[in-house]
Amino acid sequence: MGSDDDISEPTRPSAVPLPSRLSVGELAWASVGAAMLAAGRSPADIDPQRVATAYRSDRVLTIDGATPPVWSPYSGFWSTSDGWIRTHGNYPHHAAGLRRGLRLHDDAGADAVASALAERPAADAVSDISTAGGLAVPVSSEAPELDRSLRQSPLVDVRRVEAPADPRARPSHHRPPAQLPLRGIRILDLTRVIAGPVCTRTLALLGADVLRIDPPQLPEPEWQHLDTGHGKRSAVMDARTARLHELLAEADAVVLGYRPAALIRLGLDPDVLVHRYPGLVVAQLSAWGAEHPDRAGFDSLVQAESGIALVESSDGVRPGALPAQALDHSAGYLLAAAVTTVLERRAREGGSWRVRASLRRVAAELLGMPRRREPQVPTEFDPAPHVARFDVDGRSLVTSRPALAGFEFDAPHTWGSDQPVW
Repeated sequence: MGSDDDISEPTRPSAVPLPSRLSVGELAWASVGAAMLAAGRSPADIDPQRVATAYRSDRVLTIDGATPPVWSPYSGFWSTSDGWIRTHGNYPHHAAGLRRGLRLHDDAGADAVASALAERPAADAVSDISTAGGLAVPVSSEAPELDRSLRQSPLVDVRRVEAPADPRARPSHHRPPAQLPLRGIRILDLTRVIAGPVCTRTLALLGADVLRIDPPQLPEPEWQHLDTGHGKRSAVMDARTARLHELLAEADAVVLGYRPAALIRLGLDPDVLVHRYPGLVVAQLSAWGAEHPDRAGFDSLVQAESGIALVESSDGVRPGALPAQALDHSAGYLLAAAVTTVLERRAREGGSWRVRASLRRVAAELLGMPRRREPQVPTEFDPAPHVARFDVDGRSLVTSRPALAGFEFDAPHTWGSDQPVW
């Protein structure tokens, strides 16, 4: 699949209203459905409009009545002398790398970026920006052979690891009541941006005690944290400290969202953790997959390089985008489903477990699904029934309600406001 020769019209009763040439609504339905099944609920209960609202949660998010800016002016598609590139500059250090790579002043704006890129070939621009610590990829056509190869591997790779017996005989904290299947489970959250936090937010929704740890020198954008921080505690701590390993020793699972190479430098190589902490479930999410350990990436960049951006072009010239950060959200729900299922299996079978997913693998799955020649006509609906309201340290927050039917979020905590303790 993945060429014009096999275009068909995917249909599903009450399809999720995320209009696209690709089967984004179907992917969203299946991803949320997997999490529902893992939680012991029926996917038949899914509300398609609720799922669409959750996938586009940034469009309903308000803080004290204001809609926060989601995209930096340094993030987007840019025309070069021979094509297009996509950049991501939402974090200040990535924006600074972009400017350095283009030899621009620190106060240079979007117009200066556009002028500098218009004079460069795409390959040179990507190389210059990447070398300087920024994030950029070429906007590429589909690679059907690569996608077919990726689809030969599991969408979420789950492996039981034979580890030495734990001399402390660490007990599981799992005591699942009917309504919250992960009550008593301790999960350490070392993720950022959307996909990983959606995963751990879902695990918290199912009752887990989720403790998110962030480096003190790299604050998370407030809107992003509040949009995906529901039900989790948030602490700031250097990952190189002994305290982190004390937390790992008492955790049931850890979810990792940093580049594979960065995890090794931090002493958090998943293959080491599953042996160092017998019984631990180690879930790893990356943009490009374990075979690209040094590559950083985000949903928008994977869309651009995988061919999705050109499939979604409205005019065949300027790249387009999916109607939501669907790779991020889908990967998050799929990983949460796998972790929930593995925790149940661990209670029966024991052992350590490793779970892996990547945005690029999800992209290959989407590109292999049926597609349309033109996007569906957008379905208008009122999002009001699908939002939740919270007070977070005196601030009024409106966010989407959970995509999983039958559950409701607890309020997010202010970033870094908790202690790194269970």
